[in-house]
Amino acid sequence: MTSLPPELRYLALGDSYTIGESVAVAERWPVQLVAALREQGMAIAEPEIIAKTGWTTAELAEGIALAQPQGPYDLVSLLIGVNNQYRGLSQEQYREQFVGLLETAVTLADNNPNRVFIVSIPDWGVTPFGQRRDFQGVSAAIDAFNAINRAETESRGIVYIDITPNSRQAINERTLIADDGLHPSGEMYRQWVELILPTAKYLLLQE
Repeated sequence: MTSLPPELRYLALGDSYTIGESVAVAERWPVQLVAALREQGMAIAEPEIIAKTGWTTAELAEGIALAQPQGPYDLVSLLIGVNNQYRGLSQEQYREQFVGLLETAVTLADNNPNRVFIVSIPDWGVTPFGQRRDFQGVSAAIDAFNAINRAETESRGIVYIDITPNSRQAINERTLIADDGLHPSGEMYRQWVELILPTAKYLLLQE
């Protein structure tokens, strides 16, 4: 009897955007990504997710330490920083803690940076919730935090996927926002997966 090859393992690290606040489990973008990879013929297990609504970089690091994920993983994603911005935490602190999480992600990917990808922070300033605030200030701050995570990611030769322009389409398209008026809808996550899928598949097919 021929044994099936082991399923690929994927770990998604983040906050409300990764756990899919206000959408069904099947609509979370890591879950949609796995479904799309399976449609491409890849044998991949359900994603393991370490994420919680409201988490900052420091809280994600604590969450990872508590969860003790058992690598190595074939693919690891990281999307973190919106709550650092929302709470007014410093960009210097964000840079330091983001780098630590980036290094953790690589370690969990069997010390292979070619198995890791980073997703940019979406712009919540365009949401109905954000429009009641200084939305232009929010957008500028999100850009500043993304400049940090992009620079640190690309300087290490790790793949960076910019979904922020897509998130900004929500200002004119209410279907891209969940019923809570703040978080992305399943449709926005589906659009993110369209952007992420080619890269995720490429990374998984590398030796």
